[in-house]
Amino acid sequence: MSAPVLGFDLTRMGGGPATAEVLLHALRLTAPALAIMAEHLLADDARAELWLEVETAAARMPTVSRGLDPAVTSRDDPTGDPPAPRAGESNAALLRALQLAPIGTVDALLRLVRYDILAWTWSGTGLAASQEPLASQATALLCDAAVAAYLRDVLSPRTRRRLAAPWISAQRRLPELPPIDLGPHQLAVTALLERLRTVSSTDAQRLTIASDEARAREGVAWAGAVHAASWAAHISDRIRVAASGQLLLVQALDHDVITLADRAGGVWNMLSGAVQAVVVRDLLDEATTHRLLAPVIGALGPAWLM
Repeated sequence: MSAPVLGFDLTRMGGGPATAEVLLHALRLTAPALAIMAEHLLADDARAELWLEVETAAARMPTVSRGLDPAVTSRDDPTGDPPAPRAGESNAALLRALQLAPIGTVDALLRLVRYDILAWTWSGTGLAASQEPLASQATALLCDAAVAAYLRDVLSPRTRRRLAAPWISAQRRLPELPPIDLGPHQLAVTALLERLRTVSSTDAQRLTIASDEARAREGVAWAGAVHAASWAAHISDRIRVAASGQLLLVQALDHDVITLADRAGGVWNMLSGAVQAVVVRDLLDEATTHRLLAPVIGALGPAWLM
């Protein structure tokens, strides 16, 4: 699961910003943290009980990949059957479900944590790959915390708290983390994120219009530009830098000014592409950079682009 796709899911979830926070911490972990984290891992029997509830909750969560589950149409009643919609509400309920349904899954999130973010804790390759016991236990604790946040809307409060508590306790004892690495264009990325944290309703309207116009005008060309920016991040070893930018974007949009419907309708994709472009703008050609940044500059002005 790529960081922009994960970000698109997280920006539409109640627990998205908290999940992003866990992952941002995970991206900066160092070897001395593993033993501390391992000490706080819940006992196997307690985890087994909690993960039975996780599996049940995850099965109730609709996803785009397996189709919308009609039993899950409301965030307000995650543990029981929601009331049947009144006449005329079915289309609105379906639209809402489509706006909320993630593309990824819990399994994809856990693979990201275990094998991508914590890739440095593994030795060997393929079926011979393995972790030392401390690394394996630290990974399990981090997975508990990530899934507690990711499934916030469908887990019971008790289960969510029990899964997250060991990570919260471990954080208090962890060595100081290095700063978030946003690469050589950190100032510009940070300025864009700060601008998005403080957008006005007028700014939000301009972003929505810019997104609609860019989608109609650029079409396939925009998707190609995003692919070029993602490839540039890969070949320049900035994948973790780019991922940090996407996760910070989730947190920057943790407000109601840019609505969930607008984010789902195209604003997230436009902003995600802009963040990706800024991270690698020294590696992109002028046309690709313009295609990804011009809509956002048109909506918000150029002051943030340092």
